[in-house]
Amino acid sequence: MRTEPHWITTPLTADLLRGALDLEHTVHGLLPHRLPARARAQNTDPQLAMAESQPSGVRLAFRSHATAVELDTLPTKRGYTGAPPRPDGVYELLVDGEPAGRTTVTGGHTVTVDMSTGQSELRPGPPGTARFTGLPKRAKDIEIWLPHNEITELVALRTDAPVEPLPDRGRKVWLHHGSSISHGSDAAGPTTTWPALASRLAGVELVNLGLGGSALLDPFVARALRDTPADLISVKIGINIVNQDLMRLRAFTPAVHGFLDTVREGHPDVPLLVVSPILCPMHEDTPGPTAYDFAALGEGRLGFRATGDPAETANGKLTLAVVREELAGIVERRAADDPNLHHLDGRALYGESDTAELPLPDGLHPDAATHRRMGERFARVAFAPDGPFRRDGR
Repeated sequence: MRTEPHWITTPLTADLLRGALDLEHTVHGLLPHRLPARARAQNTDPQLAMAESQPSGVRLAFRSHATAVELDTLPTKRGYTGAPPRPDGVYELLVDGEPAGRTTVTGGHTVTVDMSTGQSELRPGPPGTARFTGLPKRAKDIEIWLPHNEITELVALRTDAPVEPLPDRGRKVWLHHGSSISHGSDAAGPTTTWPALASRLAGVELVNLGLGGSALLDPFVARALRDTPADLISVKIGINIVNQDLMRLRAFTPAVHGFLDTVREGHPDVPLLVVSPILCPMHEDTPGPTAYDFAALGEGRLGFRATGDPAETANGKLTLAVVREELAGIVERRAADDPNLHHLDGRALYGESDTAELPLPDGLHPDAATHRRMGERFARVAFAPDGPFRRDGR
């Protein structure tokens, strides 16, 4: 006869969480944020508010003899009118750094977005529980990576043995900022977004400020990067600025300089890597804005299309080709006085030779296999002995 474990409830506190820059106390528990309160107070964009509340790269981390773990959460799931239901967010368990389980949480709130009108509807729901059992009965490091694409309020943590925060292992902290591709887009789970995979391969601690639809050179994001302790920093710039048709070349160049200047105020000597966009055929030579492909939606799938006029690049409208050239020039000029500033062409992570084998399913976002390829390539290039994040630290 199977007996229930003798559960120990451990208060959810900041020292058990990694990858979050702030914790908000809610009526249910704790809501991890990836931007600090000051930055959130300066934001007026609902898309960014949603993205920074989705805990990409955020994980519970503790040491314990526990063989069973339960985490109560209140997720907020998203859906789109007319599109197939999105899969539930995935919780992944690591034991001593190795995958040891994955699960989902039923229930929670659901937000349904009508893409033709931009209106959304919230349907409230109850909390649920992520359960992991059969863990080895020994002292071990346990990490629970939260869903990268679901707002997740933490309600309660239960284990069948006491827990304590993980000690400092002396690993370098890698702080990364980017778009939905860095956020995780269609990765298979939170540990296999390309930044999470790269961090595990390189043996570094990840703080992921990949913000879906929101890598827009916002000054408050630059200040968040400036004020966050880090040993290595990367910023992936371009796709959101193009697909939102946010600015022209005249504004883009000084905005990049200003963003990098702010980061450097807090991290004057840290290796700083500027990554340009991966290949996205629809926007290589066609400016934004990007629009939903309603023909694809009518077929039950999500898709996007570029709506700009290529001729307008002569008037300063941005394409990915223009952005890459400008970023390479900015870094080259600044590097004369900043030897720790580096550039990586995003097509080294996903380029022309990859598109036939691994096309972007919706025209814009990588799938799970492409995330894996990008993570492996970034780790191999950035953390190489002669790479910008070389492991000897020199």
